[in-house]
Amino acid sequence: MPSWENNVRKVTPYTPGEQPKIRNIIKLNTNENPYPPSPLVKQAIEGIGDDLLRRYPDPASSMLVDAIAGRYGVEPEQVFVGVGSDDVLAMSFLTFFASGREILFPEITYSFYDVWADLFRIPYETKKLDAEFRIVNRDYYGENGGIVFPNPNAPTGVLKRLDEIEEIIARNRDVVVIIDEAYIDFSDGHDGGIPPQSALHLVDRYDNLLVVQTFSKSRSLAGMRIGYAIGSAKLIRYLNDAKYSFNSYTMNQTSIAAGVAAIEDQAYYAECLQKVRDTRKRTQSALAALGFCFHPSQANFLFVTHPDVKAKDLFSALRQAGIIVRYFDKPGIDNYLRITIGTDEEMDALLAFLGDYLKKH
Repeated sequence: MPSWENNVRKVTPYTPGEQPKIRNIIKLNTNENPYPPSPLVKQAIEGIGDDLLRRYPDPASSMLVDAIAGRYGVEPEQVFVGVGSDDVLAMSFLTFFASGREILFPEITYSFYDVWADLFRIPYETKKLDAEFRIVNRDYYGENGGIVFPNPNAPTGVLKRLDEIEEIIARNRDVVVIIDEAYIDFSDGHDGGIPPQSALHLVDRYDNLLVVQTFSKSRSLAGMRIGYAIGSAKLIRYLNDAKYSFNSYTMNQTSIAAGVAAIEDQAYYAECLQKVRDTRKRTQSALAALGFCFHPSQANFLFVTHPDVKAKDLFSALRQAGIIVRYFDKPGIDNYLRITIGTDEEMDALLAFLGDYLKKH
């Protein structure tokens, strides 16, 4: 090994979902929204002139920050934006988890958390889920350097109640608690407003709470890379200090314009959410009839297993048939598949294949 390699920061990277180049596939592996973004988004992008493209964007992304603040009824000083929620989360790890004590997150969860912890040399401890894939509150009551978990959790889709989340925050007032709500918009019980179980209801009560969301899923803008965090003004100031010490111009002009337009079209957003929920409900019923086992999902995906077939074999068979889902070769979940909710036509094709496959196996 050359001597310079001794000084390289070595990390086992996150493995993103496959973005296949194959034509005519049914892509149900990365939880993208099956519906296009609001028509207002296209209009906004087409309206960007040469002057905007040749100049640096507003480093504060003020138009987008103001739109998000207005949408959720908070002050602009309580909003931070970044290049997708991954960028926001990574900056949050770097900013808030610097005590040297172990941060806590679930053993089965978004697999980027341990990557960021290793990258930034943050010690961590993972906590097991219970038999129903639920986060156990008491595991997060001891001394720690911070807490992060998704709600609904990924890849399970299991939603935690707001009162349970508040218990964790209240027990950890001396550290920052990050609730990653990439999929909260797909939960039941709202028509485009703030979901009942969203921790956004708590941000004015707890100055150590940071809620992270994204435009990638519910607003069909994964290609634009827009994420944001909402919390106390003090938390956001610290985040911005770190951001401006790293990269001032994180959001490009196109993304800012697209994000503002997406926020403005609430009717379209609510309509798409309901279509995904309706398809999810129908698909869950059909999968149960085929013998699949799963916990009810409150996300735009299902996490399923079957007692008679191995998930890895089913993953391979689906791929050969041009249907791509997500398989995690990890202990505890290596016999499960995560299936994104697509259009009704895509889910019908999936269900037809699964029915035929199970008859033969």
